[in-house]
Amino acid sequence: MAPIFDLVKDRRVYSIDADRTVLEGARYMMEHNIGALPVLRNGELVGIFSERDIMNRVVAVGRLPGTTQISEVMTHNPKTVSPDESIEDCLFLMREFGFRHVLIADGKQVKGLASLRDILLRYISQQESEKRRMAV
Repeated sequence: MAPIFDLVKDRRVYSIDADRTVLEGARYMMEHNIGALPVLRNGELVGIFSERDIMNRVVAVGRLPGTTQISEVMTHNPKTVSPDESIEDCLFLMREFGFRHVLIADGKQVKGLASLRDILLRYISQQESEKRRMAV
């Protein structure tokens, strides 16, 4: 299978600063139709902020999104994969740890973010291509 970076190489990497509020993060995710954001401090990766974080660590416990900083509720020191990691290995990691998003990084520099949806769409595309080849 192809490297994970192939899924996102043509996509802009959206990120957010750790000092922004949850409300700003949620609006940013909504604006760009994404479910998670790498969180940066001084340009370096320090966490990941997802829809799950909003629900579990803000809404469900009654925190105020307009005054809660992302750094208070994000997942700190997230697991990352290198750009050349295989899609299969990333899928295993995501299943093993319950991730829906995996950060692609080179050290502390974010290169991309892949979701289970990205992997599923790639898989479906490959299956359809194979069916077309078999039909010919």
